[in-house]
Formats: sequence, C-alpha cells, structure tokens
Amino acid sequence: MSGSHTPPSGSARLNTGVAHNARVWNYWIGGKDNYEVDQRVGEHVASIIPVIRDIARADRDFLGRAVTHLTREHGVRQFLDIGTGLPTADNTHEIAQRIAPDARIVYVDNDPIVLVHARTLLTGSGEGATDYIDADVRDPDAIVTRAAATLDMTRPVAVMMLGILNFVLDTGEARDIVRRIMAAVAPGSFLVLTHPTFDAEVGGEMQVPAMEFWNENATPPITARGAADITAFFEGLELIEPGLVSCSQWHATSDHAVVVPQYGAVAVKP
Repeated sequence: MSGSHTPPSGSARLNTGVAHNARVWNYWIGGKDNYEVDQRVGEHVASIIPVIRDIARADRDFLGRAVTHLTREHGVRQFLDIGTGLPTADNTHEIAQRIAPDARIVYVDNDPIVLVHARTLLTGSGEGATDYIDADVRDPDAIVTRAAATLDMTRPVAVMMLGILNFVLDTGEARDIVRRIMAAVAPGSFLVLTHPTFDAEVGGEMQVPAMEFWNENATPPITARGAADITAFFEGLELIEPGLVSCSQWHATSDHAVVVPQYGAVAVKP
C-alpha cells in the first residue's frame, strides 16, 4: 500500500479517523487525496470485491462518455453535477467546455475535503461558468434554488447523479429526491445516473459482504439496489439507448468492456 498523502483541511466537519467514501474512491482510481485509514479500508473492500477498482474506473469513464455524448450529440450546455467527489482529471466542466466553451456547470457536494479542492481546482473557461454548491442531496429544493444562480432553469440541464443515490438508504426518499429535481428542470433536460447493484447478472453478489464491511467501518453508509428499483428512478423520463446497462457498457468504445456491478443510464425529460 502506498504512503499516506495528507489532503488539505479547512472544516470542522473533517474527520480523518474514519474512512470516507470520497477519499476511498479517490484511492481506488489512483488519486493521492486520501489518508491511511482510507487506504486500509479500500484494500479490505478490494479483497472482498476484487473488481472494485474496475467499478470506480468504469464509473469515471461513463461520466466522460455521457458528458461528451450529451454535449456533442444533444447540444446540452448546462450540467448540474450532484455528488461531485474529489476532483481528478477530466471533470464534468473540463469535458463539456472542451466541446462547448460556453457550457455552464454547477457542482454539488457536502464533503469538506471536496469543498476545499473544488474551490481550488474546479475553474472553468472564460466563456462559460463553473460554480460549486455546498449542499446535501437530501435537500433537493435548496440545490435547485442555488443552482439557478448559475444555470438557466428554463433551458435544458443535464442532472448528473453518479454513485450518489446509493447513499440515500431509503428507496422512497431517493425516488422523491429525483422527482423533485427533475420536476424543477426544463423539458429536454437529462438525468444521468449510476448506481451499484447486487444483481447476479452483472456480478453484483459480491457487493453484499463488501457493503456490510463498509457500513461497519466507513462513512457514509451505502446500499445497492436491483435493476427494477434503479429503473424506477427514471419514472416519467424516456431512457435513451441502450437503456439501463452495466455502466462500462453504456456507449462503450470497445466490444471487450469489463461488465461491472454498477448500472448506468441516461434519460430525457419529455
């Protein structure tokens, strides 16, 4: 295991004694913004579910393909990225603004380390706009209200919810969050979502013991869901091809993409 790197602090909410998802995820994708406790927990989870690094990379690659597809093929110029995570290479605004320099992006997270990094690194092009909101996914009305300072809610917005609803343990609450956010955006807007699953068809049975360990040793608690519950998040929306699939296979650039137990899909609001 590599030596610990000390991320910048800047908030009383920062707890370096317990592994945290944003930092462990950063460790899995090869980042350096994590602590020894995050590395220990990350390695143990990887011993339970060896494909976890594949999942992390597949989720990140899905983000790149989805943002590229929506910007280039559907003309999307506004993104609301909820559950940003620690900034790495090719963040949402970098991908979108390479294609459309006037793209406007609002990031949302409530992790103090993410906040410190975001204010430093998430700077956009001169033609467009990049903003950051310190808010919780469980307060969708506040997210929408504050995002409207940067985004024009009368025009389409791509709502990015990658690996975030799995931290909302109650499925009814998670569905309500999605409904409220998508009700606030204009027709022609998109929902971009990834979510871990326990479905055996995509190798998800390993998620159960891994998540049990996680919930006993790290924060925040997490849950996986089956395809039916994940599909229900898109109620009232129209899934675009290829629908709900392993996120590694969504518009995959290779026929040999590794199937991972993390679903991904994109849907449009009629």
